[in-house]
Amino acid sequence: MDVLWQLQGEPTHATRERHRADRERLVRQPMIALLNEVADTDPRYEDFSVWHYRTDSWWWQHQGAVIRLGRKIEINLRFDLDGLRIQGAWWYPDPGQVATFRKAVASERSGRELSAIVEDLRKKGYDISGDVMKRPPRGYPTDHSRTNLLRHRSVIAARPLGCEEWLHTPEAVDRVLSAAADLDSLLMWLVRHVKRAA
Repeated sequence: MDVLWQLQGEPTHATRERHRADRERLVRQPMIALLNEVADTDPRYEDFSVWHYRTDSWWWQHQGAVIRLGRKIEINLRFDLDGLRIQGAWWYPDPGQVATFRKAVASERSGRELSAIVEDLRKKGYDISGDVMKRPPRGYPTDHSRTNLLRHRSVIAARPLGCEEWLHTPEAVDRVLSAAADLDSLLMWLVRHVKRAA
């Protein structure tokens, strides 16, 4: 946290270079260690990347990581002065993936399943967002019971995990795994239904 405090605002090149080694050792390497332990617990989480920082100040102030579960379907972690944040996301879809998603949403069985999953995540404190159209897509009735989901061109379920003392202990792994378990139904639904383009 002390390193990130030093990098607030628009840190100069000299400030970044002065803190580069500490940022690598105290911010990026712990994220790598966290993701390694998460992957050791569940092999589905083995395909991960921990971002480097770039010239933009934002990247120096926020440590990001991604666990890839399917095509454009990921768990993202971000650490900054607000603490650790997790999200499950299907975003930046390939051509055809949006049409495949909408077909699954419109289908009675898979659509009802997704609707229940999203409602459960909301009850657990997750914000549901994404690239959402103002109107229902063409080809679907405007009064469809799942019109709100049909308007999505991406789906993100996110919530902060916090910045309490546990963040500096092995309990951080359990917290991430617990949140990943919350997101599992959504992400596996997406893997089944939008993994490949139409």
